[in-house]
Amino acid sequence: MRKPKIVVLGAGYGGLMTVTRLQKQLSHDEADIVLINKNDYHYETTWLHEASAGTLHHDKVRYDISDVINRSKVDFVQATVEDIKTEEKKVITSAGEVEFDYLVIALGAVSETFGIQGLHEHAFMIANINSARQIREHIEYQFATYKNEEEKKDERLTIIVGGAGFTGIEFLGELGNRVPELCKEYDVDPKKVRIVCVEAAPMILPGFDPELVKYARAKLEKKGIEFSIGTPLKEAKADSVIISKGEEEVEEIKAGTIVWAAGVRGNPVIEKSGIENMRARVKVEKDLRAPGHDNIFVIGDSSLMINEEINRPYPPTAQIAMQQGEVCAKNIISLLKGNEELATFTPDIKGTVCSLGEDDAIGLVYGKKLMGSKASFMKKVVDNRALHMIGGTSLVFKKGKFKFF
Repeated sequence: MRKPKIVVLGAGYGGLMTVTRLQKQLSHDEADIVLINKNDYHYETTWLHEASAGTLHHDKVRYDISDVINRSKVDFVQATVEDIKTEEKKVITSAGEVEFDYLVIALGAVSETFGIQGLHEHAFMIANINSARQIREHIEYQFATYKNEEEKKDERLTIIVGGAGFTGIEFLGELGNRVPELCKEYDVDPKKVRIVCVEAAPMILPGFDPELVKYARAKLEKKGIEFSIGTPLKEAKADSVIISKGEEEVEEIKAGTIVWAAGVRGNPVIEKSGIENMRARVKVEKDLRAPGHDNIFVIGDSSLMINEEINRPYPPTAQIAMQQGEVCAKNIISLLKGNEELATFTPDIKGTVCSLGEDDAIGLVYGKKLMGSKASFMKKVVDNRALHMIGGTSLVFKKGKFKFF
């Protein structure tokens, strides 16, 4: 008798959590589990801002998938997902076709440019390991070139960061720590460096506690970060950005580095699949299945769930993706055992912590506000916990953060 095949697309937080839970709870003869990912490693998306700024080596941000999956139970396929044929129950990949009985779509997100002219061509995105390396190397190159050129171009040392949400603020915090090191290394006057955050919204960290936001902004400004708030970025050029200062007024800021960190959308593969979606994110049922598909689950950044208390989508966070992975695995096992009553998913938001650099952060954890070193400590605890949930104690010792103070 043919065993049912469970195919998981993506080895991010949600995909890996699903696979590690399935491999623990299913025996060899209950199902075939296939994990498809374009890289043979997982990277901690929530650490990419550190690698991008150069405060954490990119190898520290990733670990091999083979470190956390049981290869006797899980067939790992390194390939790029190109299309999903829902009716035919097939996934088209760069390595060929893969059939499925149950499918988990956990393909993550891509940067959302909102149609802003020039962003794709001239801005860096904090999107993956390679883009993080590229940002770090580009910033270092600008400092080295500035020092060696006879006619100094001060704009070479200007860094524009588009977006003052979580990713943007955390990246700015790391830059605030890294730039003084670069100035010392390349013998550059710190007064020549400009770091400017451009944000269309009327405040940084929209939706965060105002007291904590005030603290964060003050701390970043003390590090030399400039904020241009309520000023949408209209266009990115090779060496500058155009921002809107009002209905008629615009300003051009010359810059050697432009980094876009202002939003994500789901993977384009979802739009091709025919599954109902909004900006490549699927508004899933309460059991995490795609509408109209009783054998397809969508989790992580590929999914969309509405917080009914405020009638807005839950943010695409690692915390939610991992919780979805656990429920997804549980529901697939229920279906395998003939149980049609599936668990509903309700996010359990234990807290949110935003880093402002190595030794500083803000957070709201179990309803308690945290700032400074206490929040920074909690941020590292959260990061280590995520490692432990997927790979256990050995992964924490291998990749964890232990410099708490």
